[in-house]
Amino acid sequence: MSDALLDIREASKRFGKVRALDRVSLSVAPGERVALLGHNGAGKTTLFRLILGFIRPTSGQIAVAGSPPGSNAARLAVAYLPENVAFQKALTGRETVRLYARLKGAARTDADRALERVGLADAADRRTGTYSKGMRQRLGLAQALVGSPRLMLLDEPTTGLDPLSRRNFYGLIDEIAASGTAVFLSSHSLSELEAKTDRVAILRNGALVADAALSKLQAEAALPVRICVKTEPNKVNEVSERLGGARVNGQSVELLCPAPEKMARLAAISALGPLVTDFDVSQPSLDDIYRHFSTQDKAEDRS
Repeated sequence: MSDALLDIREASKRFGKVRALDRVSLSVAPGERVALLGHNGAGKTTLFRLILGFIRPTSGQIAVAGSPPGSNAARLAVAYLPENVAFQKALTGRETVRLYARLKGAARTDADRALERVGLADAADRRTGTYSKGMRQRLGLAQALVGSPRLMLLDEPTTGLDPLSRRNFYGLIDEIAASGTAVFLSSHSLSELEAKTDRVAILRNGALVADAALSKLQAEAALPVRICVKTEPNKVNEVSERLGGARVNGQSVELLCPAPEKMARLAAISALGPLVTDFDVSQPSLDDIYRHFSTQDKAEDRS
């Protein structure tokens, strides 16, 4: 196995005749943030369960910090935040996180510091039964932080969080990764992941169909660049005739072009002078990339 904190090689999992994972290989290095994407039933939950040691692969190998999943060494190295967290309602937030700290062999002060980092210091002595869904999610993140984990598994970690809490969450993830912790997270909120992960891995029907930085996936997918050109009043028809493209709302012209032709298209737009009042260029988004890799037919798909 490599020096990666998470190293998965040719891992497969079958449940009877159902193939949940098919020869998946990927790794997450110290300080790396990797997003795992896939439709419901793609194999994300199965992969997380394998990493945590809840189940064993039918074939292949998995190592967490160089140790088998479920071993004492792996359990000490990994922290997990499930999508739907649940805590004993009679305990306070502080009691809850201190309990996890004790289980991990961490200091009580580590628990208090984690509560501060997730913004729950003021509510730490309230019973968790009074917490909102967003507060419970932050409490779940606090318990994952104690013990200085080397690998964090986060399953839909921003579920229930408001926009400000989501921004603070990803700021915290940046700090955690900067300290050397590997972060492996699953999410359906694709738009918020674009600038917040180093790499994107996409599962489809149990197979890994993409694993690279977003810029590389954009190049591989070769999806068109979208250019929206705003025109002077009553000039949209003329601009459309000269540039091609589709008219939008009687005020703009929308163009789709291959990425290598973008600069030539922009030069043609600039040549129109006062006919154009503004334009906007949109590169393929993570949503576009995900749709491309998760729906296209691929020769390597196995029966």
